Amino acid sequence: MAKTTFSGPVRSDNGFQIPVVITADLPAFATTAVGTVYMVSDNGAGNNEYCIVINTGAAWVTAVGAALS
Repeated sequence: MAKTTFSGPVRSDNGFQIPVVITADLPAFATTAVGTVYMVSDNGAGNNEYCIVINTGAAWVTAVGAALS
């Protein structure tokens, strides 16, 4: 997948696809670009609940800002 730099709002008439991984398969936040987004299928606790996580450059955090356990 190509990486693109852009500014302004993002819009898609076809939807977006976010990569789905389990917590154990998330790449190290320190080696991943800040702002990278993944969908975690085990919610960090192995309970098969989905959540979006975002790389802040210091940690993976949930979309509501809670640290991923």
